[in-house]
Amino acid sequence: MEKRTPEPIIRIVITGPESTGKTTLALALSGHFNGCYIPEHARAYVEQLDRPYTFDDVCHIADEQVRQYQSTVSGEHRIYFFDTWLVLTKVWFDWVYHRVPERVETNLRNLPMDLYLLCVPDLPWEPDPVRENGGETRLALFRRYRDELLDYGFPFVEISGEGEERLQNAVKAVDDFLKKSFGK
Repeated sequence: MEKRTPEPIIRIVITGPESTGKTTLALALSGHFNGCYIPEHARAYVEQLDRPYTFDDVCHIADEQVRQYQSTVSGEHRIYFFDTWLVLTKVWFDWVYHRVPERVETNLRNLPMDLYLLCVPDLPWEPDPVRENGGETRLALFRRYRDELLDYGFPFVEISGEGEERLQNAVKAVDDFLKKSFGK
């Protein structure tokens, strides 16, 4: 009896500045590709605080992101779509606190993602109680995220466009990645 090689687990991150459609894309892509959506922990966590977030809160968020990653190791699903990941958290540590816990760097190196979809800040800014950085700051953060992806050598595709065009650009990026990596 021939043993079948198990299907590889594929992890794709949707990242970028605030108000760039990350959650919308992650949900839509997980549906399109019959994958599993991994929600953004930071938003839910910060929304439930009755005080400003702290360095320790961001550490908790980073640790939860690692737990979310570890939950994918079982391979219950073939493809996972992460609504943000440690690259964003690392930049946030540096941006707000001017220091990054070593474990964040270690986990970025040791917990590989297959593809990053970097959302371009070409959508209108939509303020809400959790968002902090519109305007020029949003552009500066986009550049920081892109620089981090380049510095680590992580594979990424910039995703732009509005509405259906943005989704189709993301679908194409994932399709291209799957064809190149797995011939599918």
